[in-house]
Amino acid sequence: MTKSVVVITGAGSGLGRALAQRYAAAGHAVACADIRVDRADATVALLGGGPHAAFHCDIADDASMAALAQAVLARYPRVEVLVNNAGVASGGTMEDSSLDEWRWMLDLNVLGVVRGTKAFLPAMLAAGRGRIINVASIAGLAAAPGIMSSGTATAAVVALSEQLRAEVVDRGLTVHVVCPAFFRTNLTENFRGDPRFRALADKMMDRARESADDIAAEVHRQSETGRFLILPTRRERWMWRFKRWLPEMYFRRLVGAARRHGEGAGR
Repeated sequence: MTKSVVVITGAGSGLGRALAQRYAAAGHAVACADIRVDRADATVALLGGGPHAAFHCDIADDASMAALAQAVLARYPRVEVLVNNAGVASGGTMEDSSLDEWRWMLDLNVLGVVRGTKAFLPAMLAAGRGRIINVASIAGLAAAPGIMSSGTATAAVVALSEQLRAEVVDRGLTVHVVCPAFFRTNLTENFRGDPRFRALADKMMDRARESADDIAAEVHRQSETGRFLILPTRRERWMWRFKRWLPEMYFRRLVGAARRHGEGAGR
């Protein structure tokens, strides 16, 4: 028996597909939304069809996101879980990053979350229950040099999630924000910015111990326990505590590491 309906943007690949598989395995119906419907269809095929369905969405387009909500709610009676997962990657310093890169990054990674939330929030509030999971990145907490637009955008998603959580806590909804480190996925497929940082990101993903399936498992587990800030890997949990408890020591270590790797601090 289907437990509930989960909407996942960017469900055609990477973490989105892994999340779709995780929720389907737990008995949920999954609305797989992606800008490439062929990929969403492929995810649905992996899930075995049945109650699952593919939908087109462009998180950069207001009308597309409104149409997604309309189409999903026409098929399913209500949505219990919304995962704002779709996003893009960039890399570069303030000095080197272009304003076009900034507009692109903020429009997709920040306003994309806003569009998804605004599209589904009214129905979730009317139902008096639901869960919203926003996928950001550890870059939004780490304050590392060399990933200026990406780090700023994901930090904005963390702040947005904190504020939204406070707004809906008394209306039956819970909010979570996910801040994964690098893991094995296709994150840099649509990368913009300094190619050196793309090469670095690819290298770090290749070296990562965790797969998209591992991250999806932690997102599902920790969100079900009610945890707001989801840090899927142990190393990043300690990094976050270090930054909070000893911020100046953390900063010195961060800058030192960046200097050793030539990633933007003093070059």
